Amino acid sequence: MTSGSRSAPSTLLHRFDRTFRVWHYGVSHSSLLLRSRMDGVEDCRLDLLFEAVESMQLVKRYEGLELHSVDDSTFSRVYEESGVPPKWRGTRLVVHLRSRSGTGYVQCGRVVADRHQDDEGETEPRDVVWSLRPSGLRVPGAQAGGTKAGTPG
Repeated sequence: MTSGSRSAPSTLLHRFDRTFRVWHYGVSHSSLLLRSRMDGVEDCRLDLLFEAVESMQLVKRYEGLELHSVDDSTFSRVYEESGVPPKWRGTRLVVHLRSRSGTGYVQCGRVVADRHQDDEGETEPRDVVWSLRPSGLRVPGAQAGGTKAGTPG
């Protein structure tokens, strides 16, 4: 996923001043869940759900997580290594994960950050605080558009 000119550097998409842990990966639904639980400081749980996951490289936890776009060469490399057919490039993102405790990436169809007042399950409606999908984003080699990379929830 890139934005701007072909040689554009990584762009910060969203920052979370919290610690997230890898919580669940579901093969059947190709979904990855990173969770930041309630603690003595945080009064809500945040779930970061990656949908239609094709490939990923992760560490177990992310302290002060930042989500970034990737440059064209990284975007192409991830697609080549994952084996996803080129025809799907316009329907997938590559999101770079950065934090004080490690880095990684997720190649997926959508990312959604939800806030929850409980700390256990999905007992109340989700409160979307941020989301990102590839619609409106430039695919490498295509003309750049003037759209926003992320949409607030």
